[in-house]
Amino acid sequence: MIGRFYFKEARPKHYLCISFPIVIKKFEIPAYYRSSITGRIKEFRRQQDLRKQDFTPTLLDFGPVRFVLARHFGFCYGVENAIEISYRAIEENPGKNIYLLSQMIHNQEVNGDLQERGVRFIMDTDGSHFIPWSDITADDIVIIPAFGTTLEIENRLGEIGVDVQRYNTTCPFVEKVWNRSEKLGKEHHTIIIHGKPKHEETRATFSHSASNAPSVIVRDLEDATRLGKYILGNGSSAAFYEEFAGKYSEGFDPALHLSRVGVVNQTTMLASETQGIADYIRQLMIQRYGLEAIRQHFADTRDTLCYATNDNQDATYELLKTEGDLAIVVGGYNSSNTSHIVELCERKFPTYFINSASEIKSQQVIDHFDYHVKERKTKVGFIPDKTPVTMVVTSGASCPDTLVDQVILKLLGYFEQTSPLDTVLEAYTQKQ
Repeated sequence: MIGRFYFKEARPKHYLCISFPIVIKKFEIPAYYRSSITGRIKEFRRQQDLRKQDFTPTLLDFGPVRFVLARHFGFCYGVENAIEISYRAIEENPGKNIYLLSQMIHNQEVNGDLQERGVRFIMDTDGSHFIPWSDITADDIVIIPAFGTTLEIENRLGEIGVDVQRYNTTCPFVEKVWNRSEKLGKEHHTIIIHGKPKHEETRATFSHSASNAPSVIVRDLEDATRLGKYILGNGSSAAFYEEFAGKYSEGFDPALHLSRVGVVNQTTMLASETQGIADYIRQLMIQRYGLEAIRQHFADTRDTLCYATNDNQDATYELLKTEGDLAIVVGGYNSSNTSHIVELCERKFPTYFINSASEIKSQQVIDHFDYHVKERKTKVGFIPDKTPVTMVVTSGASCPDTLVDQVILKLLGYFEQTSPLDTVLEAYTQKQ
């Protein structure tokens, strides 16, 4: 099988994409993040579908209750890579101060475990400091989270004497976006970033992009539509600066810098939304400059979309083709990729966004997070009084599979006369 993976050059900022026979990397992460149920199913399906062409969900039929699992969910390559590096940093530096710039990933279980092992956070997710720069020394260990960080922070740590590359866990697919932005900047493109302006990854991407090219952030298609009038030459510069305050790079001139553009994204955004924004911008360029000149004004950046985000979202779309009574989505409440999966599931199912099995209080009661209003809510009677009950289950890319296992087992315990777990899992035993 031929695949595409990204390898670091001497300086970890850059990645080379090459094709070769795939050897699946096994990351050294704590065993308690591994799963005996969903992990077994995932490995079986991977062996049956090495090219990942089958996105149909997995059915676990226990009789009175059935679980429909997404084909892809849970830890991605970038997350496992970040966890491996973080725990190695702890192991290799006993007795030293070990810091994380902010949350490693958006999962409180993982972040909590790192904190219990002595790792301290320098900042919160908004960039406000818990620990001042003056407390950091050259002898301290600073881990760069999977989201990456800004050039300004890299430079500040460098001034202190901290080796920012030693334990840099920035996801390679985030760095791919940075590298493409750099290349587009050298080709005199302006970078339009689809992302949440306050998200750590978007802040990092904007910083790297703005160092090489004029850059502007759009949150969604509505934002892109507002940008569109300036692309067409309508609206004043003063209006642009007011409308996009805090979202454009220094020296940005809408009359000059919107004639030649490329669209990249925060990797955890909905890929379909990013593509929709790109298609919209492309149509505006055709409208203004003509189809024959489109390549001079619009760069095709579809290959920068994160494969794991795409896989998880495509698997969720397949879930929507199934029948179910409710959906359970497991993940961190501040996880962008998880909230997008919740958003998709809500299109068809009553959907409950939970962080762990502890939020399932009983067969009747569940505490869940409403990401629309950013509030925890309680639902009484979330499991319908019927037989069988079908529950759709998935999780975000920063969620350990063990948490999904715990959710399944807890829900299973509320039903009587269910088929034994080992019997149901027999179908997912790889024959030698």
